[in-house]
Amino acid sequence: MANSTSANLKLTVQATGENSGTWGQITNTNLLILEQAIGGFTTFNLTNANRSLTFTNGAVSNGKNDVIKLTGTLAGTRTVSIPDGIEKVYNVQNACDHAGNTLTFKTSSGTGVLLAEGNNYVLYSDGTNVVKLHEQRNWRAVSAAETVQAGAQLLVNTSGGAVTVTLPASPATGDEVSFVDQGYDFNSNALTVGRNGSNIVNAAADLVVNTQGAAFCLVFSGDATTGWTYKEK
Repeated sequence: MANSTSANLKLTVQATGENSGTWGQITNTNLLILEQAIGGFTTFNLTNANRSLTFTNGAVSNGKNDVIKLTGTLAGTRTVSIPDGIEKVYNVQNACDHAGNTLTFKTSSGTGVLLAEGNNYVLYSDGTNVVKLHEQRNWRAVSAAETVQAGAQLLVNTSGGAVTVTLPASPATGDEVSFVDQGYDFNSNALTVGRNGSNIVNAAADLVVNTQGAAFCLVFSGDATTGWTYKEK
């Protein structure tokens, strides 16, 4: 009987009686792959290209790492993909500047998860698609126009002029975006929340916020007429 390969981490499964004189090397490589899966860390820069993670049979390879840090200023829509059929958990730190672009972590043929700039994730692949188990949302400062993704928590500074933040396109029920008037300047220079095709609080219009010190969260209701609504009011 010949050696075989495990489905997910692509370990070499040694057959009884095989690999005379080389079984120790194969075992050590398997242990290194397990170490990668348990505590391995790698960084990928996504500025100019998508990233397809690799799962080489019987070898250490980049898709087998436990923790992945994503960096760079995105020059366009970006994806990080793993092969179909792989079942694995990932801890992902999204340290990219999206520059208004989207970033998706997915299987080759799946829809995957849209990552919000600055947030951290626990994701898993079920072999068909990538699913979000947990999202650590981090506050970040914004002082210029941008389009954001669900899960964004924004400290908006309008001391230098009015700012427009555009909500995600095609939101899902329960998606949230939070805003805080960082410098207490909304009364002088307003925040405009761009609706991006969805209603905001029952209106087909952008939301203009000019209340000093305003802080609020919008959640997508799942109802097309209501659209985005206040989580607390």
